[in-house]
Amino acid sequence: MTPQDFRTGDTPLPDIIILTHRLTRVYDMGAEQVHALRGVSVQIRRNEYVAIMGPSGSGKSTLMNLIGCLDTPTAGEYWLNSQKVSELGDDELAHIRNKEIGFVFQTFNLLPRATALHNVELPLIYAGLSARQRREQAATALERVGLGDRMTHKPNELSGGQRQRVAIARALVNNPSILLADEPTGNLDSATSAEIMGLFGDLHSQGQTVLMVTHEQDIAAHAARVVTLHDGLVATDQRRAA
Repeated sequence: MTPQDFRTGDTPLPDIIILTHRLTRVYDMGAEQVHALRGVSVQIRRNEYVAIMGPSGSGKSTLMNLIGCLDTPTAGEYWLNSQKVSELGDDELAHIRNKEIGFVFQTFNLLPRATALHNVELPLIYAGLSARQRREQAATALERVGLGDRMTHKPNELSGGQRQRVAIARALVNNPSILLADEPTGNLDSATSAEIMGLFGDLHSQGQTVLMVTHEQDIAAHAARVVTLHDGLVATDQRRAA
């Protein structure tokens, strides 16, 4: 089923983890309306590695916020993991964010006085896990990103690349359905960026669905598929040759 085949009232196929159908977002800016998305239809299968690109104002950040359940659409449908989330309320969206989505941001967003282990534990506190369960899952996530020997270090004792690895471990600790990365190498030098992109590639090869927003062609080239937005619409949707 292609995005064009999907109709209102349909249910996505089981292997479609993300589906947007004619997704629209309009912001009221006083007397002016800003049409950030004008009807975006995209389908992403489980274990895909997709980059979203586009110039400033193209709608890529708005789409990321909608997919991440940080915002709600003005019109259209959004399905995540076979659940229609475009009509959910704030409490239900918060639950989806914590359970289904792992966020990786450009600025790391780590607590400066907390250890790497405690930073990674944070989502599990909101999930209600015991202290022992939190420590075990956080340690496993840190080992998964190659920081098993840095668990007791605080952010100021880590390099930029290591801080981003802690942030990625935190995003992975709940075993999310999708990993959402917003300009994940924006604060890193080229060598460290390549290291982090290698980690995303490893996670994808292990079965993780990865969706990344970037404005850099060389970063997007790591993804298996690149969706380009322009003026709130999908301009191109291309898969990399195997």
